[in-house]
Amino acid sequence: MTAEGLTAARTAMEERGIDPVAIRAFERFYGLLAGGAQGLIPEETIDPLTDVQSLDGLGATEDERREALAKVAVIKLNGGLGTSMGLTGPKSVLPVRGELTFLDIIARQVLALRARYDVALPLLLMNSFRTRAESLAVLAAYPDLAVEGLPLDFVQNAEPKLTADTLEPVSWPADPSLEWCPPGHGDVYSALQGTGVLDQLRAKGIRYIFLANADNLGATCDPDIAAWLLAEGVPYAAEVCERTANDRKGGHLAVRKSDGQLILRDSAMVAPGEDHFFQDNIRHPLFHANNLWVDIDMLASLLAERDGVLDLPIIVNRKTVDPTDKASTKVIQIESAMGAAVEVFAGSRAIHVPRDRFRPVKSTNELLLVQSDVFDLDDDANLVSQIDHAEPSVLLSSPYAMVPGFRQRFPEGVPSMRECTSLTVTADATFGADVTCIGDVVVDEDGVIAPGTVLGTA
Repeated sequence: MTAEGLTAARTAMEERGIDPVAIRAFERFYGLLAGGAQGLIPEETIDPLTDVQSLDGLGATEDERREALAKVAVIKLNGGLGTSMGLTGPKSVLPVRGELTFLDIIARQVLALRARYDVALPLLLMNSFRTRAESLAVLAAYPDLAVEGLPLDFVQNAEPKLTADTLEPVSWPADPSLEWCPPGHGDVYSALQGTGVLDQLRAKGIRYIFLANADNLGATCDPDIAAWLLAEGVPYAAEVCERTANDRKGGHLAVRKSDGQLILRDSAMVAPGEDHFFQDNIRHPLFHANNLWVDIDMLASLLAERDGVLDLPIIVNRKTVDPTDKASTKVIQIESAMGAAVEVFAGSRAIHVPRDRFRPVKSTNELLLVQSDVFDLDDDANLVSQIDHAEPSVLLSSPYAMVPGFRQRFPEGVPSMRECTSLTVTADATFGADVTCIGDVVVDEDGVIAPGTVLGTA
């Protein structure tokens, strides 16, 4: 550990007004990093997770659902900027269904559950210092969304990016804001406590929080899961889905051999040479959906026992200080995953949920699919498939990879995809209005696809 690097980082955080608990967490992670920790989980130390409660096996009455939802709050992680898709603001303000953004859909889902079950069901965003203003501007369109005594958001902590070679806070005069980063979504627990929101939720009678990413359109607050948690006193539950070839790089839960505890292993935690184990869908058949349910009384107790710092595993994220400039200074962002808390809660459980609860938009391939007629929003703003067969796969070439380029090439909207099995675009083509894709479609010629064109054959 370089004493100068840690001292400089701690001083910068203090001057910025970062919560002391977050600074202590950073100091712990810094010590692990400087000591050579990589946060790796070797295959030989774990057993696959196979015996899992299924959501299909749960049942609850309407009264049980109402009673449970009255004790739940929804927290959406909203710190992402979507830079990998060419966005400069919050990803969650990107329109995904017509003019509706992720946040519009989330707000409407929560309001629909309130109306159906006659419960308050608070919604809170965990914003970053970069996403707060634009996100709250979207939610301002829903004046009934705020719950008395609770904020609509809280802001996660910030930490300095560290130069990869010296572990000192990076200097970037061209844009000093890029010298800082959020400490990963594992910061949610410290941020809840440090902002006072945890105590506010408990004062309102909330027992569980449902945590999910704002860009996962399938992550709705399921009343059957809530009723199951309450009935069985589950302290922490992680949703898992059936793994496919497309999920080989996604994190999964496993059972630690030494003590039988559930743990999370993300791709960054895989030991060198063990990717074949990690990506084996037969050996590890379930992946972690990052939809979590947490008993906040238990969370408060753990935080009190540990001086506010949950001992989560470290994630060493290597990037450049300017994510849009690969030639800029190489940095390390110290992060943690909120799902790693599964190993902190004794008695934590996993629950096997259907694939429709995992509908993230991480690329323009997924954006095209959710914007297409394969899906529609029902009266409760839930994204519902309109087909009874496998969803089409989508692979777009580099001109479509960023949202501005994507919009330029679909100026009248994306094609009809209900009868499509796959769409592969290797060229640079602009799609006219009312294009229909049928079967396996390959677009390998540049140019304009005329309005009304039918691509492919049944």
